[in-house]
Amino acid sequence: MSVGTNTAVDVRIMTRAELALHGVRTPAPVRRPDGAGPSDDGHVLVDGANAALPTNPDSPYSVRDGRVWLGDDAGTLTDTGLSLTAVQRPKFYDLTTADGIPYEHIARLHGADVLATTVVQTCIRYAEADRCRFCTIEESLRSGATVAAKTPAQLAEVAEVAVRLDGVRQMVMTTGTTTGPDRGARNLVRSVRAILQAVPGLPIQVQCEPPGDLVWIRELYDAGATAIGIHVESLDDEVRRRWMPGKSSVPMAEYEAAWDEAVRVFGPNRVSTYLLVGLGEEPDELVAGAGELIDRGVYPFVVPFRPMGGTLAARDGIEPPSAELLRYVTEGVAAKLRAAGMSGADQRAGCAACGACSVLKTAGG
Repeated sequence: MSVGTNTAVDVRIMTRAELALHGVRTPAPVRRPDGAGPSDDGHVLVDGANAALPTNPDSPYSVRDGRVWLGDDAGTLTDTGLSLTAVQRPKFYDLTTADGIPYEHIARLHGADVLATTVVQTCIRYAEADRCRFCTIEESLRSGATVAAKTPAQLAEVAEVAVRLDGVRQMVMTTGTTTGPDRGARNLVRSVRAILQAVPGLPIQVQCEPPGDLVWIRELYDAGATAIGIHVESLDDEVRRRWMPGKSSVPMAEYEAAWDEAVRVFGPNRVSTYLLVGLGEEPDELVAGAGELIDRGVYPFVVPFRPMGGTLAARDGIEPPSAELLRYVTEGVAAKLRAAGMSGADQRAGCAACGACSVLKTAGG
């Protein structure tokens, strides 16, 4: 693998990769400081598309008159050609449920038009010996920024208001892994049904580990979910054991069976999985593995690892990948997606449809 020798580097993709890793010097009213996701970034629009970028006062990138500028050591600014506007605080954040819980503690805005929630904010794998090294799912609970379990009624109430007041167009629901054989799918089924009663037709993606009984995939579909994410993060078993000691106890064969069943039930390109760049997986193997997922009808959502505050990785000083590595993997995966005719936008709901945490949309995936 020769990451640095590709002479046909797309400058726009490279700039977008650098922004994803190094961020930009600009305030962002909409943030998520911790949780189950891959970053604690600010939500902005880059060239009109959702983007989650670190708000970094030391970044060489700044914003002036809605444009992104790159500064050098001499203070010279160069226009990158990208536009950037911050996503504004949504109106639903100012409201509370009848029992006094802020709507923001039930669900949050991601990008400009995505409502996201972690239905169960605890995980059976959160003890340090089992915890995924990039995850802070329970830190937002400890900080008082959310509640441990959101009820279907609460989620339906917030979703209806967010759609009506703030133009939300899709919803993402994930969950910490629970003790039952459904691994959290049961709570997602109830929540999807309640939300769609309140907001008929709202596209919803659900996310969970492979359920022990694959019948839950059909239950999620029958409840009305539009798409499903079954996130493996790495296809390399050694990387999985190192980064996800608890989650790696679920064999890759269970993921493959769940992906195949989900594609059968939801259809091709309605199923996705996270692949994190920067965990130590060999880049060409990562791209090749993504190609195998695409052949299965599964969208590989390639996202850079960024050490969130409160994670074991941040505690241990683990650095994110280089922008060049992220660019290389992203372009390789995007080319395979284009060849297969797969687009994240076609999923209608979920991380791939939003695209904020990845550079794949910029690369044409």
